[in-house]
Amino acid sequence: MSVRVTLIAAARTSSLLTERFDDDRPLDQAGWHEVQLAAHALVPLSAAELRYCSPTPRSRATGEALGFAPLAQPALRDCDMGRWRGYTLAEVTAREPAAVDAWLCDPRSAPHGGEPLLAFISRIGGWLDTRPADDGGSIVAVAEPAVVRAAFVYALRAHPSMYWNVDVRPLSTVTLTGVPGRWSLRLEAVA
Repeated sequence: MSVRVTLIAAARTSSLLTERFDDDRPLDQAGWHEVQLAAHALVPLSAAELRYCSPTPRSRATGEALGFAPLAQPALRDCDMGRWRGYTLAEVTAREPAAVDAWLCDPRSAPHGGEPLLAFISRIGGWLDTRPADDGGSIVAVAEPAVVRAAFVYALRAHPSMYWNVDVRPLSTVTLTGVPGRWSLRLEAVA
C-alpha cells in the first residue's frame, strides 16, 4: 500500500529579491499570469482523491485558480520565522549578520525566535507520514516553496543542510511515492 503525493509550489507574490519571510501577500499580476500559462499541465492533478493547500493566501489562490478546491492544512504552513517575519533576507542580514550565519549553518538554531529548520522539516515530514496510504491513492497539495523544499529533504532523508541546495521555482512540482517513513522521489516524463 502506497500513496502518491504531488506537491506544487505556489505561484509567486513578488520577485525573488523582494520575497519576505512568512510572506502572506496574495498573488501578484505576474503570479496570476504564470498560473494561467501552467494551468494546462497542472489542472489534470485535480483528479487526486485529496487536494490540500498551505494556509497562505497565495497557496489558496493558486489551488483555487487550478480548480483544486483545496482544503487548507495548517501543518503545511511555512516555517515560523519569529521576529524576522515580514522582512527580506537582505534586510535581516544587514541588521543581524551573525544571527543569519547561525541560522544558515545550524539547522537546530532559531535566532529569529521562531521554528528551527530541523523542526520545520520534521513537521512537514510528519504531515507526509500521516497521509492515508491506500494503494494507488493520490494527493495533491499546493504549498510555499519552503514547504516543498522541506518535503524533498525529508523524503530523501537528506542532511538538513541540503535544504539550502534545493531550488523550488513557482509552480514547479515534485511527486513523492511511498508509505510513512519510506518515500521515493518520482520524476515524471513529459509527454
